[in-house]
Amino acid sequence: MKISILKNVLNESIQHVSKAISSRTTIPILGGIKLDVTHQGVTLTASDTDISIQSFIPVEDDNRTIVQVEQTGSVVLPAKFFVEIIKKLPSQEVQMEVKEQFQTFISSGATEIQMVGLDPEEFPVLPDIEGNQTISIPGALLKNMIRQTGFAISTQETTPILTGVLWNLENNDLKFTATDRHRLATRSAHLDGTEEVKFSNVVIAGKTLNELSKIVPDQNTLVDIVVADNQVLFKLDRVLFYSRILDGIYPDTSRIIPTSYKTELVLDTKKLSESIDRAYLLSREEKTNIVRLQTMENGGIEISSSSSELGKVREELEVIDFKGEPLRISFNSKYMLDVLKIVESEQLMIAFTGMMSPIILKPMDDSQSSYIILPYRTTN
Repeated sequence: MKISILKNVLNESIQHVSKAISSRTTIPILGGIKLDVTHQGVTLTASDTDISIQSFIPVEDDNRTIVQVEQTGSVVLPAKFFVEIIKKLPSQEVQMEVKEQFQTFISSGATEIQMVGLDPEEFPVLPDIEGNQTISIPGALLKNMIRQTGFAISTQETTPILTGVLWNLENNDLKFTATDRHRLATRSAHLDGTEEVKFSNVVIAGKTLNELSKIVPDQNTLVDIVVADNQVLFKLDRVLFYSRILDGIYPDTSRIIPTSYKTELVLDTKKLSESIDRAYLLSREEKTNIVRLQTMENGGIEISSSSSELGKVREELEVIDFKGEPLRISFNSKYMLDVLKIVESEQLMIAFTGMMSPIILKPMDDSQSSYIILPYRTTN
């Protein structure tokens, strides 16, 4: 294998695929990036068996020569060093040559590097995914849906299925659900042209979706998603992102979502967020994050928290709308702030069915999102 390639294009591809490399792998070949060179271009692949990312660099793009191929071939190079060294090379062009025993020589300007390569035959083969369950979604929408649900996944490996986001698609409606048993986030989106496609209980690890989100472009470029039995493939321009579907059955969360409420409040999202943030400062000192919310006779609400060492915070907030019964409730302010950070609506409805029932949060101008936080039982 012998090529000359533009450094910035190679570096961009390396940054994409390196997101699939695990720092904890005990299998040396999985700590590497595989390069396959043909006369069409260079394909880079990385995998940790849970996710695999492949990026293709064509020989030419927009009448610009990117790669000059003298000799085809393949090699696996240790990612830790390869990722860093390419970034720091002095010249805009990089020459690479693989010789006997996969010894790899990289030169750029006056810099020459020799790397010990590995046998590409030992690298895992990527899954072969059939394309019968394929949907297309704008990249910006996909990123938004991940952002608006991913924060609610469980970080406890004791229940692996809850470390992922549940995907369901039915009647053109794609729905994401995430829960850690203390809170729940759902986000739906209508996708035209998916009438023939239907799937349920597709659970993708939250950390995988987080890595995917970094690769998806912000603009509305369509991302093609192929769902198979135990794998999902995301196709983004010249990048293929494979993810394993988590094993197990996701719990039925529909039963905990109330459909009627005893108390409904409509509040200014920003003011509520700032008020709870102030109360959180004191509540975190107690390591409980407990903040109390109670309705007042004047129609407003009171937000308060206390610390045995530092004191108390108490604040009154105006309410835009108030229906139903008076209420006093305690909750984890960290969970509430996580929701308020990602709500884009200026106004938020908070609904309750009682002191120890789930707290429902719904952005007023976004009927596709809803959030649930379980309250705390406090002694007072």
